[in-house]
Order: sequence, then C-alpha cells, then structure tokens
Amino acid sequence: MQPFVLKHAIPAERSSGTVPYAYNAALQLNVLSDGRPAIADRAVLLATGTTTSTAGSKTHFDD
Repeated sequence: MQPFVLKHAIPAERSSGTVPYAYNAALQLNVLSDGRPAIADRAVLLATGTTTSTAGSKTHFDD
C-alpha cells in the first residue's frame, strides 16, 4: 500500500530540464559545477525562482 501523500507529493512526469546546481551536504547548500554557491549566480536565481513558507509566521508571533 502506498501512503496517500506520495500520490500527491511526487510529480507524475519527470522534467526534461537539467538543474545547474547540486546539493553539497558538507556545505549544506546548493553549489554550481565550479564549486561556487548557487546563490552567487543571478541567472540561476532568476531561472529557478523562489519558494516561501508562512508556516512559522502562522504558529509563532516572533518569526
């Protein structure tokens, strides 16, 4: 039996695009192929977009 959430959390199709960065567990951030942090490349930031979370703001007054 597959948990309910997995039916909705996993995309139905794989994207054909490539991601220009990879996660570096030692540095705990995304890095480009040349080793620079992904945040250092403005084009990558513009192409990948951002996400935000409001969960903390709704549960804690001091966030």
